[in-house]
Amino acid sequence: MSFSATHEQDVLVISVEGQLIVANRQELKQRVLDALTDGERKFVIDFSETGYIDSSGLGVLVSVSKKIRELGGELRLSGLNEDLRVLFELTKLDTLFHISETKSEALSSV
Repeated sequence: MSFSATHEQDVLVISVEGQLIVANRQELKQRVLDALTDGERKFVIDFSETGYIDSSGLGVLVSVSKKIRELGGELRLSGLNEDLRVLFELTKLDTLFHISETKSEALSSV
């Protein structure tokens, strides 16, 4: 599991590779919080290389989404595979997050 961050079009893109689970969720949360402290307000979290997200991973996404909104920022998710899309639909999180098929679509909507 790894995270990488790049700037594209004044948006911080965080790519998640592998799984977002209890063992690494705090690392993602800390990256977002540090970026917020540094003044970032536009985020895309790209899951095109992610196969699995557990309940704690979903929880950290809800938590960072709330914090980003509180500070006037925007968050987009992209690249969810079919299983992850179903997970977001079943948990009704698809109504909380703006989800794009591709990173490019997410970047154009943030």
